Amino acid sequence: MRPATPASDDLTPRGRSRRTLLLAGGILVTGAALGQDPAYAEADYDVVVVGSGAAGMTAALTAAKRGLSTVVLEKAPTFGGSAARSGAGIWVPCNEVILAAGVPDTPAKAAAYLARVVGDTVPAARQQAFLNAGPQMISFVTRNSPLRFRFMEGYSDYYPEFPGGMPGGRSIEPDQFDGNLLGPELARLNPPYMATPAGMVVFSADYKWLTLALVNPKGAEVSAACLLRGTQAALRGEKPLTMGQALAAGLRAGLLAAGVPVWLNTPLLGLHVEGGRAAGVVTPAGVVRGRRGVIVASGGFEHSAAMRAEFQRQPIGTSWTVGAKENTGDGIEAGEQAGGALDLMDDAWWGPVIPLPGEPYFCLAERTLPGCVIVNGAGRRFVNEAAPYSDVVHVMYDRNTPSDPHIPAWLIIDQQYRNKYLFKDIAPLLPFPDSWYDSGVLFRAPTIEQLARKIGVPEAALRATVTRFNGFALAGRDADFHRGDSAYDHYYADPYVRPNPCLAPLWLPPFYAFKIVPGDLGTKGGLRTDARARVLRADGSVIPGLYAAGNASGAVMGHSYAGSGSTIGPAMTFGYVAANDLAGG
Repeated sequence: MRPATPASDDLTPRGRSRRTLLLAGGILVTGAALGQDPAYAEADYDVVVVGSGAAGMTAALTAAKRGLSTVVLEKAPTFGGSAARSGAGIWVPCNEVILAAGVPDTPAKAAAYLARVVGDTVPAARQQAFLNAGPQMISFVTRNSPLRFRFMEGYSDYYPEFPGGMPGGRSIEPDQFDGNLLGPELARLNPPYMATPAGMVVFSADYKWLTLALVNPKGAEVSAACLLRGTQAALRGEKPLTMGQALAAGLRAGLLAAGVPVWLNTPLLGLHVEGGRAAGVVTPAGVVRGRRGVIVASGGFEHSAAMRAEFQRQPIGTSWTVGAKENTGDGIEAGEQAGGALDLMDDAWWGPVIPLPGEPYFCLAERTLPGCVIVNGAGRRFVNEAAPYSDVVHVMYDRNTPSDPHIPAWLIIDQQYRNKYLFKDIAPLLPFPDSWYDSGVLFRAPTIEQLARKIGVPEAALRATVTRFNGFALAGRDADFHRGDSAYDHYYADPYVRPNPCLAPLWLPPFYAFKIVPGDLGTKGGLRTDARARVLRADGSVIPGLYAAGNASGAVMGHSYAGSGSTIGPAMTFGYVAANDLAGG
């Protein structure tokens, strides 16, 4: 870890002075230049929250409802951060939504499962704090904002075979939200990572069926339901939002009702410290003071090339992440300058990504569907393709060597697969875009051997891999990597394929190969915090007034991933915990 700068009045990342930052280029950046009222310079609040993602807005809503004057500072010209771009799954055991749906969850089951998933990487007290406060947070948000939630039925925990694991899942997602409730603020909502089809209202839980719409009656039924929701919303004059758009919009609506300002275009330049206590935030327009303290919820460092090079394994880059582009680690660096220790900086919310031109594509259902394999540079399988996405990338890094490359890997499919399943947003039977081929991300060939030559893997090895896999598919059992053995593997699979819905042979030409690289939803390392979300020094002492939540803090999930929403669920929970602690309980 880099040595921390001794405490001073205004601590800015990388030891840069406040004056250097304010006068960069000889221009003092004012509130007016930032699109804000200049009167906010030198403002005083009880609580200053940095970041308007799920963690930050939940923290601000909680603080305001506890009677504290609160402001949210957001670097971007939009609010919502990575949460607004996401599918917005939320993993919080024993919450009121899943209990009402009949999920047989209990605190004992949840604790046993989380402990098995996380291990000793994260202190037990912090794990328990998440489990205790998470259900309270969901209830609080529901009662203090227009947000409502729905159970993602059937979306298994990622390790349902572990003690306490739930094959039917624990995850929830936002219900449909009318964007009209935001008024003009709706124009400032960060756009989604992938837009839903025009005229349809689609929930995260629908996507598994939309992928199968051409080959499965349930898929066609869900598609029709999505279209009906869209039609009904249009007739009512609504602007329907779901997933991350609904989550961010609903939280923002809660802040509007609570009178909490959100200042956009207001980057954090450093922390303002008085008497060893975090007492505000340095912005280009001045210091915004927080009498009670500061909650850093500014996201991870996925778009900081310097920090990724310093802390993470190679190859790595900022072009493979789908996190919000403003996430450059500013809050983490500022907290470190104030003396905060760091945790889990080598890790991220990994997932296999296809580096398509324009924007990377986080590959989820596509690698689970029957009729595909993932191979390394030697043309061999090396992982259960349907495994939790973070696990796949951990294996890629763990096994990647110059003599046995696993980065990039290759997703191989055949024409039968292409004829049946949606791929990203390309409908079955339709050709893939020419730009995918031109960019070197996608290759096509009439035989496996010719495909191997195009992607630079040994022909005989790839043929042997496909032949062996086809035998497993016909038998219904993957003897090498056990694809299909876990209930989680089946979520994005095709239930009409027998005997194993995850396995089908590759036999119909032409064959396709997609480049796979280690992408992520965001980084998961950040400031070390305790069970009360207070930032800690390396010696375990607390930095007074300084809190962190979301991807600006080390993840309570450690190096693993309990289920869909393991990023957002804890982010919102520890934002809630931090604000309650600042309010004195």
